[in-house]
Amino acid sequence: MSSNRWLLATGVLLSSAIFAKEYPDYSPPNAKVEIDNPWVRVFRVNETANQHMSTYRHPDMVWVYLTDARLEFKGSGPPKIETHKAGEVSYLVAGAHSEANLTGKPIEVVVIELKPNAPKSPPIRLDPVVLDRVHHPVLFENSRVRVLHTILEPHLKSPEHEHPHYVVVYLTELHTKMQLGDGRVVDNPRRPGEIAWRDALKHVTEQVGDKTAEEIQVEIK
Repeated sequence: MSSNRWLLATGVLLSSAIFAKEYPDYSPPNAKVEIDNPWVRVFRVNETANQHMSTYRHPDMVWVYLTDARLEFKGSGPPKIETHKAGEVSYLVAGAHSEANLTGKPIEVVVIELKPNAPKSPPIRLDPVVLDRVHHPVLFENSRVRVLHTILEPHLKSPEHEHPHYVVVYLTELHTKMQLGDGRVVDNPRRPGEIAWRDALKHVTEQVGDKTAEEIQVEIK
């Protein structure tokens, strides 16, 4: 699938001094901060039908759409309309813009702010994309993140692999058992739309459910 489908690069690169003077930080109404650590701040955003947000400033962000959405973004250039299906991912470059929900109904989005000057993740040797690309397609990659669409077929057991620090957004119901590098086994049942943070780890994942499960993994570099 073309990366253009997954990539949304809106906003104008402005200095932090201009941001601070002219625009407030990203702080959407109807939103809940679910993760806040040295690497990311993660919002669950529920926008009402026809909701408009005034211009705000933001760092680089990854958006994971939990519902279909049609949004209009306005920055310094012409307005840009983006349409996304549930499960798709977009990337917003640091900048400032306003937005409007043109979907005609409420939408739900997971917004992952990438904090400037965040610590680096440790390097990995057992790369799941190299070891099992079929079940870990790469949706997007740049100097800040790598975004994977992980597909777990019923009773699939992954090879042992590693991740840097990462955010997981569960697109479907999922039930896995994870055997960690230190031998511990973690039971991991999840509901659609749940969000999790994981520090860098090594593990083997076994999908114990009877239906194919899908998740988005946003790896921090």
